[in-house]
Amino acid sequence: MLNKIQAFIDAHEQEMLEDAMELIRINSERMPAQPGMPFGEGNAKVLAKGMEILEKRGFAAKNYDNYVVTADLNDKPSRLDVLAHLDVVPAGEGFTVCEPFAPVVKDGKLYGRGSADDKGPAVAALYAMMAVRELGAELSGNCRLIWGSDEECGSSDIRYYYGIEKHAPMTVSPDADFPLIHIEKGSLGMRFAAKTNATEGVRLVYSQVGTKRNVVPGKAAVVIAGMEFAQLNAVAQTAAERTGTQAVLTEQENGIQVLFVGESCHAASPEKGNNALTAMLSFLGDVPFADAKQKKLFENLTKLYPHGDYYGKALNVAHEDESGRLTLCLTIFAYDGETVCAEFDSRVPVCGTKENTLDVIWAQMVEAGFTPEPCGMNPAHYVPKDSEFVKTLLSCYKDVTGIDGEPIAIGGGTYVHHIENGVAFGCADPAVDNRMHGADEFMSVEQMKKSAAIYAMAILKLCK
Repeated sequence: MLNKIQAFIDAHEQEMLEDAMELIRINSERMPAQPGMPFGEGNAKVLAKGMEILEKRGFAAKNYDNYVVTADLNDKPSRLDVLAHLDVVPAGEGFTVCEPFAPVVKDGKLYGRGSADDKGPAVAALYAMMAVRELGAELSGNCRLIWGSDEECGSSDIRYYYGIEKHAPMTVSPDADFPLIHIEKGSLGMRFAAKTNATEGVRLVYSQVGTKRNVVPGKAAVVIAGMEFAQLNAVAQTAAERTGTQAVLTEQENGIQVLFVGESCHAASPEKGNNALTAMLSFLGDVPFADAKQKKLFENLTKLYPHGDYYGKALNVAHEDESGRLTLCLTIFAYDGETVCAEFDSRVPVCGTKENTLDVIWAQMVEAGFTPEPCGMNPAHYVPKDSEFVKTLLSCYKDVTGIDGEPIAIGGGTYVHHIENGVAFGCADPAVDNRMHGADEFMSVEQMKKSAAIYAMAILKLCK
């Protein structure tokens, strides 16, 4: 059976690449909504092109109000959903092999924005369905292919679709890495603030640090007034040495700017960077502020978010289980002369709950003099690795690759985070940097073909 699947895919390699390039040529980053186009004109165009391709390849396709398009393998009871997306992140700059939306195949790689995320994988899943249909296998259940259009900006497309249709008993999304992701940690983000407006003596004047909650800042600057340059520099250099960062001081009209330079990274893996913000807080905790409240606020912040604490130890929420360790990092900080505001990002393992995580942090922030804004926890997503569903998918991966794959847990979220019995399953080879979201994004043609074969085997086994 596998040999026949692979032969079919080999014979249709050119058509598969042409279909993927047709989709890549459309700029489908989210744009302002228009009548009948909830995610803008580009996304409506790519769904229309998707419909055209599905119908050209012999499937009866359906468009759900320009949120998603679907195609069914047969008219049997629902058994498996395959969920991919046709929207992309902005093109950005730095493409050298081709223009972002002018795809090419070069040296065995398909280049272009969306080639790896997620138009190439979406087409691989289509050709898996085509291969199964060609085999004429007797199946008792249906596989539905779903192509969405808002994964990169919140997945409201899928919420809309599943408000109309029921989930299949099983769902896979070809929008991550092989072998299989069975756990996605929960998430918690909190914003908190405190009033402080000292106007005399050593005082904080201004600060604005961080761009997004899920990005560890590589630079953090604060303006201090009322302190001699040499004295402030000594405190700053001590903090820089203690935190492994650089401190650069600059005289300004309203005081002295102190800039800390660390290393940025994604908040899901804060240990991979060096948080310039917590280095700056470490410094602020040593500054002899004239106002007792201001001094106490920064001493408290430094204690609760010490530099190098990636796992919430100081906040007493250092949970760990098979999904990994809780991660927590302060990523946003601002002071406008009246109010200190800050935000943290946390990825919470399966064992984390509102009671042992959110409530614990909330109480400590209040005790430290801050007012948290109301927030909730996004729960972890978990499919048991010993379930027949997971074991079957891993067997399909082994059938094609010869590799015994182990399911993995991640700190981020995928298209299936809120779908019961849903897992992210390929298409990417974790050993290959396909430059997803970056310049010269690509998908290996061989990986695309291999993925199509894996998905075909999964359809055969799960829908038999």
